[in-house]
Amino acid sequence: MLRYLPFLLIIALTIYTFIDCLNTPEEEVRHLPKVVWVIIILVFSIVGPVVWLFAGKKRQGVGGGRPGRTQWVAPDDNPEFLKSLREEQESREKREKRDEKDKDQ
Repeated sequence: MLRYLPFLLIIALTIYTFIDCLNTPEEEVRHLPKVVWVIIILVFSIVGPVVWLFAGKKRQGVGGGRPGRTQWVAPDDNPEFLKSLREEQESREKREKRDEKDKDQ
């Protein structure tokens, strides 16, 4: 069983890099067109996936992701989300007041 492990790892690496390449937007692919990268990954079973991982895609650094960040980390950091919560709470309160007023009449 252990003798099959290298083959399974190579297949897993190839599948992972193939899917990663297909899901990568064209503007993030480096050095070659995306179609050429797919062919390299599939034809050169060990070298192709490794080269894709190191040279084929623009990758962000591990640290220092804060300054260029374009997405919110959590919903409570997103001012638009917080605004929508406030508006929802206000509309709920108005509706409850209106229902109480109608109930009294």
